[in-house]
Amino acid sequence: MAAPSWAQVPKPLQRLFDHFPLLTYDATTLPERSRPATDDTLPTLYTFTTPEEASLGRPSFNPSCLKWQTLLRLSKVPVRILPSTNHSSPTGALPFLLPPRSVSQTPIPASKLTDYIRTHGRPLPPAPVTPRLDAYQALIDLPIRNAWLYVVYLHSGGRADGWYIEPASRDPLIRYALRNGLREAAAAEILKGTGMLGIDLEDLDMQVLEKRGQEALESLAELLRESETGWFFGAEEPGVFDASVFAYTYLLSRHVSDRDISGTVKVAAGGALDKHQMRMLEMAWPGWDKEKL
Repeated sequence: MAAPSWAQVPKPLQRLFDHFPLLTYDATTLPERSRPATDDTLPTLYTFTTPEEASLGRPSFNPSCLKWQTLLRLSKVPVRILPSTNHSSPTGALPFLLPPRSVSQTPIPASKLTDYIRTHGRPLPPAPVTPRLDAYQALIDLPIRNAWLYVVYLHSGGRADGWYIEPASRDPLIRYALRNGLREAAAAEILKGTGMLGIDLEDLDMQVLEKRGQEALESLAELLRESETGWFFGAEEPGVFDASVFAYTYLLSRHVSDRDISGTVKVAAGGALDKHQMRMLEMAWPGWDKEKL
């Protein structure tokens, strides 16, 4: 049966398709400009950072990026650091890692970095076998993260402008749009993290958000004080959980020192988190001047 006239391709278009048939091409690799001509033997970790900070190998100002940057350093996997953004990431988020050009062109997302470390570096210690792990991980992922989002993105004195907006553009209209976009995204994450989707952010007590973050840090500090080794859950060496905690304690104490939550890092459980932070710096950035990190 002939196709109805409305379903037929117009003859001019049909002739065009006959002459230039549609083809589906393989996915393209990242452009060459994304792979600076430095050392092709090193993998590249793309993080939230600045060109200057990246060239020095300094810690990222983003908790997720800093967590994986720290784990790579602890595992003795040498990488070069380059700045990037979520929009520029082939995985849609940072961090991601590109293996050396001579090995592969396939980006490795954060979810696969543990496997990469296991293959290319000193193995990470196994996750602790305890039912408490999920409960304490939730303290990092929810109240501590929510407090971080608030003090960085929503608080009037936050660092978001200097980190994310000013480097992106000098145009005031573009900066205004970026600022609003970041605030809306942070607000949505906070509402999701508090289980209060569908309400206005103005209905949340921001002081309560920060207070819950402080309480979560105090719980982590007490857990750490129980350990005879100085690492979480009595591990003999720092692992993924230690890096997850360090990513927040380092950034809170270094970059939002004017907030109460930063003081909690310093004093909770007799300074347990602060001591842990210093030990992590000594292991991941040995020989560096910790005051300049």
